[in-house]
Amino acid sequence: MTDKHATSDKRALVIGAGLGGLAAAMRLGAKGYAVTVLDRLDRSGGRGSSITQDGHRFDLGPTIVTVPQIFESLWADCGRDFRADVDLRPLDPFYEVRWPDGTKFAACGDDDRMFAEVSKISPHDLKGYKRFLKDSHARYVVGFEGMVAKPMHRIWETIKVLPKFAILRADRSIYAHAAARVKDERLRMALSFHPLFIGGDPMHVTSIYALVGHLEKTYGVHYAMGGVQAIADAMADVIRAQGGVILHGAEADEIIVQNGKARAVTLTNGDRLEAPLIVSNADAGHTYAHLLRNHKKRRWTAPKLRRKRWSMGLYVWYFGTKGTAQDWPDLGHHTIVNGPRFKGLLNDIFMKGKLSDDMSLYIHRPSVTDPTAAPQGDDTFYVLSPVPHLGWKNAVNWKTEEPVYREKVAAELEKQMPGFREKITTELVFTPEDFRDRYLSPHGAGFSLEPRILQSAWFRPHNVSEEAEGLFLVGAGTHPGAGLPGVVSSAEVLAKLVPDMPVITQKQRLAAE
Repeated sequence: MTDKHATSDKRALVIGAGLGGLAAAMRLGAKGYAVTVLDRLDRSGGRGSSITQDGHRFDLGPTIVTVPQIFESLWADCGRDFRADVDLRPLDPFYEVRWPDGTKFAACGDDDRMFAEVSKISPHDLKGYKRFLKDSHARYVVGFEGMVAKPMHRIWETIKVLPKFAILRADRSIYAHAAARVKDERLRMALSFHPLFIGGDPMHVTSIYALVGHLEKTYGVHYAMGGVQAIADAMADVIRAQGGVILHGAEADEIIVQNGKARAVTLTNGDRLEAPLIVSNADAGHTYAHLLRNHKKRRWTAPKLRRKRWSMGLYVWYFGTKGTAQDWPDLGHHTIVNGPRFKGLLNDIFMKGKLSDDMSLYIHRPSVTDPTAAPQGDDTFYVLSPVPHLGWKNAVNWKTEEPVYREKVAAELEKQMPGFREKITTELVFTPEDFRDRYLSPHGAGFSLEPRILQSAWFRPHNVSEEAEGLFLVGAGTHPGAGLPGVVSSAEVLAKLVPDMPVITQKQRLAAE
């Protein structure tokens, strides 16, 4: 697009080398900008980065890749071939869900196999499940195709979809919608848990998230060999090939606004970098509360940020095991282990801020797919438990609670992986305090603002900031939200909002000289 404010100054600064920031830098580079990316960590990827310890690569954040077309489109718009840069493998099954009574549900993209899985649990719910699939497609058309990669900073864009939202009962939660289709509580969980992967409470986020079922069925669930870190590294390679610069160990301290326009970024070491276009991939809450702390805000004031609902926190235990490649043969790449409660546990986490004794766990075992994740014959694991964030009045003190909670997690894991503790050779733990300190995430929230309906689309921090001209936002805290498709799509929205760099002819250049 063109813009009346376009200038010949090609400089652009991107704060944060998360997947959203990297995608933004790629798109800006493709539009002719001279991009500098600032990141406080030692490698690209943000929450999608990794740590290698004693030969085990721990993917710190996202592990599931859906809708690979989003990445393919991003690469194509940069004149590159995504599949040539990243080795993406489809998984079958996508994941397995387990319950305390021994029931298992293996999700995949084949209708007949899925019908068999549903019938195995509750044959009377097969008809309702088929209706849910149709519901999922309808919500995909409205919520994904119609909104994800479109700018939503004008309220009219949200208002005009409200009639469709009303028809689709977007006011109803995803769990309530699943409950209207199937009667078995296990199936209700299996059809409604997906918002947890982007920080949402299934009891309260909109039923529009039923679209995930269609996404999985249509596009599959994939794993990038080398982990999501491999995608981040490939993105960084594209940026550098475009002439962009990525500065690691460079933490943004403040966005300088002059006469209503974002003009520069100062770093914690005192350096100052100037550019007429600044993109923040830092958490939206951190951007407005800290990076713009000396600028008077019109919308995202401190009181308003305090009133927002933030996503849950995450307790993540990373560990490597010795000589276990043939152990626990029924434990695949992705496994979701339910505790005895679903609704009650969600209420404790999202509504009470209470750390419960019982838990549900997500177990990631990448070494069954990717031999680079662990030394030969060994295994690498990532075990995640949703927990309250740090913003509650009686927030968990993880410095004292972590060892206790680890033992509780271990007791649950022992049921799935007998004898695993004796095989551990290396380990690492992240609590919400680590998310707060490493990623500067408000309240240590795992996914920024919770994606409730009144914290989505226009109601979410906009991709083009209303607080300063020339300032844009990408990443989990802005539209369309968290998750790999969301943060990468936020950069696609950005590309539709920022001006193209004007083409300067040789005659104009000579005249200017």
